[in-house]
Formats: sequence, C-alpha cells, structure tokens
Amino acid sequence: MTRPDPVVRIDRVTTRGGDGGMTSLGDGARVAKSAPLIAAIGDVDEANAALGIVAAALEPAHPQRQVIANLQSALFDLGADLCQPNSDRPACLTDQAVLQLEAAAEQLRAVQPPLTSFVLPGGTPAAAHAHLARTIARRAERTVVAAGRWPDGGPQLRLLNRLSDYLFVLARHLNRDGQDDILWVPSRTT
Repeated sequence: MTRPDPVVRIDRVTTRGGDGGMTSLGDGARVAKSAPLIAAIGDVDEANAALGIVAAALEPAHPQRQVIANLQSALFDLGADLCQPNSDRPACLTDQAVLQLEAAAEQLRAVQPPLTSFVLPGGTPAAAHAHLARTIARRAERTVVAAGRWPDGGPQLRLLNRLSDYLFVLARHLNRDGQDDILWVPSRTT
C-alpha cells in the first residue's frame, strides 16, 4: 500500500510547550488550555476517538467502517478549522462532508422501523459504543458553539449535529435495525 504525501510532519511528540498551562494554535497563537476554544478542540478530538472505538467494534468488512473512516477525517478537518480561528484560509471542512453523512444516515434509517418509544443506550457492545460516541458528539457540538466559532452555523456545526443523528441510527443498525434496541419504560408504568 502506498501512502500519500504527508500533510503534516511530526518529529517530536513531547515539546514541553504546554507545561505552563498554555498551548499553541495552528496559527502559532498561544492560548490558555482552559480556553473555550481548546475545550472545543478537545471534545472534537474525543468524538473522533470514540468513532475509532465504534469502528474497532465492527467486523473488518462492515461497510460502515469506511463511513466512519471518512467521518474521522472530516473531524480532523473540523479540528484544523478550529485551531486556526484568525486565518483567512478557506475552511478545510466543506458541505460535501455533511451531505455524505446525511446520505449515510438516511441509508441506515430507511430500513429501520419507526420508533414507538425512546431508546436506551445499549444493546450490542458495538451499539453501546455508538450511543456513547453520539453523546460525545453532542457535547462537542455544544462546546464548539460555546467557543463562539461559526455563530451563524456552517458545515462545521452541521457536521457535528448530523454526526449524532448518524450515530443514533448506526446504533439501531447495530441492534439489528432496532430489533435489539432497549426501549424506555417510564417508571410510572412499571
């Protein structure tokens, strides 16, 4: 397998640059690690890692593994857009990634029966991982909004919003298209 030319080259992982509670953005600006923007970058990174866990729980030939790999690359694009907030460069993430994600979610949802109850996170281990990834994606969406990026929306926020939708229908897919979903039973009915 040939690898593409590197986009980024990292010669050292340990830099000691953050030992004092500051970190560098992609444009070289130094900011506190407690800044809302850094929280947003971290939550997008965590969502990406959660997607990796979902993919690892799938069989190697499962078609959703490629969808997830594409999503992970899109989340790196989103992270690149976050880490250069004052740049005039074109955004890395485009509406094309959002459209692809919407299509993947709709393809899964189309074969699932309509919901008649709320679904509890769980079922198969892979579905449980997808539900956890969904909640992390929702948190990432909230922290990106709190960081003040893209106040009028944009593909970055749309991708995070659609990601949680996709992960919900993926969880149902991994629960045999809803057959193994665990349905909410309100306490007043037990």
